[in-house]
Amino acid sequence: MQLHDTINGTSTAVATSVAGPVKSAARALDLLDEIAAHGPGTQLQLSTRLNIPKSSLHALLRTMTDRGWLDTDPTGSVYQLGIHSLVVSSAYLDGDPVLARAASVLDEVATATGETVHLGRLDGDHVIYTAKRESVHPLRMHSAVGRRLPAYSTSLGRAVLAQLPLEERAAMIPDQINAITVNTTTDKDAVLAIIAEAAVQGYARESEESCLGVRCFGVALPFSRNAVDALSVAVPISRLDNGREDFIIETLLSIKARLASVHDNSLVR
Repeated sequence: MQLHDTINGTSTAVATSVAGPVKSAARALDLLDEIAAHGPGTQLQLSTRLNIPKSSLHALLRTMTDRGWLDTDPTGSVYQLGIHSLVVSSAYLDGDPVLARAASVLDEVATATGETVHLGRLDGDHVIYTAKRESVHPLRMHSAVGRRLPAYSTSLGRAVLAQLPLEERAAMIPDQINAITVNTTTDKDAVLAIIAEAAVQGYARESEESCLGVRCFGVALPFSRNAVDALSVAVPISRLDNGREDFIIETLLSIKARLASVHDNSLVR
């Protein structure tokens, strides 16, 4: 790129540069994201998955293993996330202001319902579990903090998407939706209709779309002016009787209304 500077009436070209991504740093981050999303792999497998030449990947794997970001299996041939990834993840969770202030809310909902409670955050067109309270029952949803799921197929994500203008919602949903289970809604217009209904009702739901046998209910939390965090309750369908579904929805809506009245959409951001 060139700019022109005029000196004594003469136009002179001045070379400038536009900073772009550092290739090696981008590859290191891509490698961490790939292993986190799709699991460990050999050098050849990771080279294929990331479309990085083996020769370039070799030095990167060695450096990241030496620094503790990656580790290998006993054979030394399969690469997985290392202990330093956990250290950084824990530091993020400890330092996030929403997680600190939402802890009591998670405890309250978990105590009231006895079911699995998740806190999640919108990240692109996905939602990531940032906190969890386990159900008191032996039969429960299997999940973990850090799990990443499509926002448009989960109650957490739908609750946040329902806060967006119609155009932004549509842009967040792909034309081709991959099914997580046999019950996942894969038609874009149908998903948009579900999210529109959530916007009217104030809460979102999904039934066996992300986990078979489980129904989830979620509400966006007013922790910022543009909500990115949501709270959900996941319940095995076999326990949804005697008005339990209504009770869970009422509990979530009550929490949402109370937070909105207290914090006025400006809790931490």
